[in-house]
Amino acid sequence: MTEIGEQITHPVLQKHSNDIVGLPNCRLSTAPVTYPEAVAEMEAHIAAMRAGERDELLWFLEHPPLYTAGTGAQESDLLSPEEFPVFKSGRGGQFTYHGPGQRVVYVMLDLNQRGRDVRRFVKQLQNWIINALHECGLEARTDSTHIGVWVDRPELGENRADKIAAIGIRLRKWMSFHGISINVNPNLSHFNGIVPCGIADQNVTSLQALGMNISMSEFDEALIKTFQTSFDSD
Repeated sequence: MTEIGEQITHPVLQKHSNDIVGLPNCRLSTAPVTYPEAVAEMEAHIAAMRAGERDELLWFLEHPPLYTAGTGAQESDLLSPEEFPVFKSGRGGQFTYHGPGQRVVYVMLDLNQRGRDVRRFVKQLQNWIINALHECGLEARTDSTHIGVWVDRPELGENRADKIAAIGIRLRKWMSFHGISINVNPNLSHFNGIVPCGIADQNVTSLQALGMNISMSEFDEALIKTFQTSFDSD
């Protein structure tokens, strides 16, 4: 298991150092990070941001297989409590799965500077994911009822849409933490132990399940390339 100190500057920033300016710091953990480690690091980083000792951060990582329960989680939505470790989380939302093959980005941003508007911030996060998927050649959309990002699957049935990304954030003194998760190539059967995001008839998908051979580093590049435009135009 990685130690938090083993984070590195994301290689995409080095690759595009002359093209991408003004981004928050982007850090990459190269081995899976346990959920308690991640929460402790986010808490410490947010406290340091409030004290003026650290800058904004986008933290790219993967977790070992686990379930997290957001502040709105219902116990009945945990179908297989023995399947993987379960952690209570201070983020918004309900149950979700994290594991290898899923890109998690913990988003530590200062909304005092970016605008104190939670709805706008969530919309920006959704747009960011949609724009990154578009960069990879996949069209996705939001849903009028639920937070997250979906892909239409008309070949599987009328009005069928599968969820490919989830969002769960927390704010403290208008500093954001927790963030987004996008299914690149995880084991989708691991979602069977929960009712994802509390939606009983929810189907999940991934880039791999949709026939797209996109590596994690390629998807990270799409995220980093589309961050500024996604947050500048909402």
